[in-house]
Amino acid sequence: MGANNQHTHPVTDEERARIRELHAQGYGRNAIARELGRGTRTISVEAAAMNLSFDRSQTEEATRARMADLAEKRSILADALTDDALRLSAQMWEPTVVFNFGGKDNVYEEHPVAEPPPADKRALMAAATSAAAQSLRLVPPADEDGSEQVGSLLTSLYDKLRDRHGDG
Repeated sequence: MGANNQHTHPVTDEERARIRELHAQGYGRNAIARELGRGTRTISVEAAAMNLSFDRSQTEEATRARMADLAEKRSILADALTDDALRLSAQMWEPTVVFNFGGKDNVYEEHPVAEPPPADKRALMAAATSAAAQSLRLVPPADEDGSEQVGSLLTSLYDKLRDRHGDG
């Protein structure tokens, strides 16, 4: 039952006494809400009316720990995206196989080539650029000039590739 239910199901004197009792035992707002089957907003309103406040030190500590965990996950993801960008860029210059289905019998044909065709290189560069940009967004370099240099380098490479091989 949430705070919106308060008018149809008002907080009873027994619940107020229980709020006071649980608060005195060190229960937090969320724990009291779970215990009473009430919304956290209802508990906050009732506690405020009784001049009760909740110790935020545990909440602040938990928030700091959660933020540190998220920062670590972003760092891991940024590292993986950087690796992806490097692998994708390398593929632009590696031998590959091009294939096609065609003819009246819709026959599959493939041919080894020294490096991908221009359209595939553009797609690889776009994917590598995207992966690198997302990595930088997740974990910006400490040196802000570094991120601009990396972004500029990737944009320059993409533009040169497009100019050299055209759009199609």
